[in-house]
Amino acid sequence: MDFLREIEGKRVHDPTMMMTKSATRCVCIPGPVIVGAGPSGLAAAACLKQKGIPCMVLERSHCIASLWQLKTYDRLKLHLPKQFCELPLMPFPEGFPTYPSKQQFIQYLEDYAERFDINPVFNQSVVSAEYDRVLGLWRVKTTAAGLMKEEKTASATEYVCRWLIVATGENAEAVVPRVEGMEEFKGEIMHTSLYKSGGDFEGKKVLVVGCGNSGMEVCLDLCNHNASPTLAVRDTVHVLPREMLGRSTFGLSMWLLKWLPIRLVDAFLLIVSRLLLGDTSKYGLHRPPKGPLLLKNLSGKTPVLDVGTLSKIKSGHIKVCPGIQRLTRHSAEFVSGKSEQFDAIILATGYKSNVPYWLKEKEMFSEMDGLPKKPFPNGWKGENGLYAVGFTKRGLLGASMDAKRIAEDVEKHWKAEAKQHFSLISRPSSNTFQR
Repeated sequence: MDFLREIEGKRVHDPTMMMTKSATRCVCIPGPVIVGAGPSGLAAAACLKQKGIPCMVLERSHCIASLWQLKTYDRLKLHLPKQFCELPLMPFPEGFPTYPSKQQFIQYLEDYAERFDINPVFNQSVVSAEYDRVLGLWRVKTTAAGLMKEEKTASATEYVCRWLIVATGENAEAVVPRVEGMEEFKGEIMHTSLYKSGGDFEGKKVLVVGCGNSGMEVCLDLCNHNASPTLAVRDTVHVLPREMLGRSTFGLSMWLLKWLPIRLVDAFLLIVSRLLLGDTSKYGLHRPPKGPLLLKNLSGKTPVLDVGTLSKIKSGHIKVCPGIQRLTRHSAEFVSGKSEQFDAIILATGYKSNVPYWLKEKEMFSEMDGLPKKPFPNGWKGENGLYAVGFTKRGLLGASMDAKRIAEDVEKHWKAEAKQHFSLISRPSSNTFQR
């Protein structure tokens, strides 16, 4: 293609590029470069391939879906029914349960990659991605993950492409809050990204910080393995039953939203939840003033879908305490003034985007949280061929919607540029003999 010759010409005449030529390998990609081989990146690649558009997927880890394979606990299952979690163009196997396990979901993703012949380049850590306005192309620089600084320099690669798809998602880096006295505490402190099973904590008193879906489920897992968990709750939280009226709560909500305004659906969910779960505030779980769906739309905060934790809280097997004030050598002091000894602390404090660390373009993504500045459903497309998939805070369903839109948009430009290129090479030369 023409832009490949233009890049080579710039390398020959640009002293700066000549200086880096020996240290950096340049790879020109005719289609999009996708950063991230999680479910979002795989979905984008599959949708592009279905339209005949080649792409390159870069992944910093050694496997696809590294968050699922390397940083999730053993008992994890999908919190939503499988029909709301399948990727484009390939449903889950019929034999899978309504809520597939972690291993079943990983197997589904591996089969998905094989079916669409998606072969990511693994162990490629993107250190910068910048739009070259002279060439009208993206420069994506990577180093081999896990190497020493000198080795990384020697292994540097620059991928040059027309389109860049950011698929690193909302959960790229663990959020580890700073708590006064954290260095002083003598017990084990870990983030849920390192937690595997409650069996590792049998007989121990464990403080779980954070009351989202992960925190609640880790508490249940600890309880089932004869540990003594305490849940530290600083914020308000909506706890809903995973199913109501014979249907999944999520599926029922989506159906009701077709006919009713969000405030009425929220009111309905809260009434049914009160009937099924009781008043959660009696157990230290206070609800926010905004309804669960409205809060999700406004802030992205997901309601907790109860899988059995609440009954353990009611029975006293799981204690609930207010937020932590500070830590001491063996104890946690809470904002209520009380303190209690613990053997270990598990931080269920979530994840964050890492996009601001490597993407040099500042218009599409916020530097504060690394998420698209435009609200859903318009955050998937930026300028100059930049796209985002999996940043909608609407789970796998939102990522699939993004992937389809991106593939359709790239296809328009791909066909237009292919048509223009064909017209150029098929145009008669001025030296053609004419009678």
